[in-house]
Amino acid sequence: MNGRITFVGWLVPALFACAALAQPANENGSAKMITVDTESGLKIAPGWETVKANCTACHSAKLIIAHQGDRKTWLEMIRWMQRTQGLWPLDNRTEDTILSYLAAQYPPEFIGRRANLPANLMPPNPWN
Repeated sequence: MNGRITFVGWLVPALFACAALAQPANENGSAKMITVDTESGLKIAPGWETVKANCTACHSAKLIIAHQGDRKTWLEMIRWMQRTQGLWPLDNRTEDTILSYLAAQYPPEFIGRRANLPANLMPPNPWN
């Protein structure tokens, strides 16, 4: 048991170190460094303060970091929050800043899995 804990204790930091090194290359071919706000965990890039001020007033930045989307997807999430969660109306400039940041810093990523089948193409559920 002790060997397992030691191995895991070594493996987890090593994986995080590898992930930090495996950042996409910039136009010069070198790895680009991503700076992260130590308080929220958000990537520091143009607009991050606006996102932090508006979005983390209601929920953790971890919720933002856990999601991905293009500009349209992020806008749909904002509209849903306004419709159902009590998010206040955002002025055009603030909304544009938030959407630009989120779409650039947390874009959709290809994970190698096909999309879910639409309900009409699913086989009947034998347990219903």
